[in-house]
Amino acid sequence: MSGTDSKHVSNSDGQHSAHTPLSRNEIAYLVAHDFPDGAVVNLGIGMPTLVADFLPTDREILLQSENGILGMGGAASGDEVDLDIINASRTPVVLLPGASITEHTIAFAMMRGGHLDYSVLGGFQVAENGDLANWLTSGPGAIAAIGGAMDLAVGAREVIVMMEHVTKDQTPKLLTACTYPLTATGVVNTVYTDLAIIDVTPNGFVVRAIIEGLTVETLAKKTGAALSISDKLAVISRNEQGDPVYKSAY
Repeated sequence: MSGTDSKHVSNSDGQHSAHTPLSRNEIAYLVAHDFPDGAVVNLGIGMPTLVADFLPTDREILLQSENGILGMGGAASGDEVDLDIINASRTPVVLLPGASITEHTIAFAMMRGGHLDYSVLGGFQVAENGDLANWLTSGPGAIAAIGGAMDLAVGAREVIVMMEHVTKDQTPKLLTACTYPLTATGVVNTVYTDLAIIDVTPNGFVVRAIIEGLTVETLAKKTGAALSISDKLAVISRNEQGDPVYKSAY
């Protein structure tokens, strides 16, 4: 699919229970549709690179990649595939009209110089004060993979983290304090998980939106820190096309 197109997300049979967590594509869809027109955005390795496939067609959102692309589109397919044109996850992508290619020093100068409106990163843990851990776990055989995450975390005007709310063994990833080595301190603005959208404020985590059918009490049990609830809490539901939607209070 061309990077200039938008696409819908749904599960294979089109059916969802009231408590169905968001898929990775659905999280990416929500992030993509929350960017304002004209935003300059870097998408980090892993889940964040999915965002490029769901950008709305009625807004101009300029994607930057640390490997030297400015004007990146979505995943390439068929004759579009050029193995020299890849995103942070090494997936072939398309270039949008007017895109430019630079070498690493220019790309990192964009990242470090405050030229990015948003940096979208994956995360292992996020603390209630905005600390981010996303490059090394404490598991046996864990491999350090910092890449450009430190530069992106401190260089962008706003940092968005995409991740599942809990680990496979149900351990919370949103905590009072990170237990893994930090990528950066006090940088995260918003966390998009498979259960909720949570803003990081001076007073800790504030739930902006929650998936349909999930109670705030259940969400709190899956979170390793105190949660405050927005006065304008929104519910994330799925529309007729199967896309996740919510009415933002911002």
